[in-house]
Amino acid sequence: MLGIHEIWLFVLSGLLLNITPGPDTVYVIGRSMQMGWRGGAAAALGISCGCFFHVAGAAIGLSALLMASSTAFSILKLVGAAYLVVTGLQMLWSRPALASAIDEPARTSLRRVFLQGVFTNALNPKVALFFLAFLPQFVAADAPHKPLAFLTLGLIFICTGTLWCLVLAAFAAKAVHRLGQSEGVIAWINRALGGLFIYLGIRVAMLETR
Repeated sequence: MLGIHEIWLFVLSGLLLNITPGPDTVYVIGRSMQMGWRGGAAAALGISCGCFFHVAGAAIGLSALLMASSTAFSILKLVGAAYLVVTGLQMLWSRPALASAIDEPARTSLRRVFLQGVFTNALNPKVALFFLAFLPQFVAADAPHKPLAFLTLGLIFICTGTLWCLVLAAFAAKAVHRLGQSEGVIAWINRALGGLFIYLGIRVAMLETR
């Protein structure tokens, strides 16, 4: 009815893409080790919300506009890159603290982790171009409701990705619990996550406008 074809292949492809290690996977695992399962879950949900912006954009044609307009692409690229680099530097310079000694309310920390996940994906034009290239492969050219078909496929992809990230968060949190929380471990995780954000920022800045 929506013009979606080979839905089974789409779900299988989406699962394979989701379980392939990448920046999102590293971010979820890092936050889970740093803050426990709740931190990993907040990161996973933030990433999913960031992806939803691109799904909605693909559905209404904004991603196509980004691909066609070099100016729009460049602006979003530079904003996203700057955000990632600044976030990475902040994490590199942050001082580690044990969970039992953190004075800041847990919900504030989780909100920050969630928002970082949202902005990391929402400000990454590479994610927008991925959805623009991937989703149309499973929608018929003569589909009567293309925007709704894109939105449906995107939500399926986001749901499977979120479930996978939540599973990763649970395993990572359990693993770090066995190791015990120490300032040395937390400092190492902060540096690793900070380096990841800076690396992503540089990669986003170097994306070519097509």
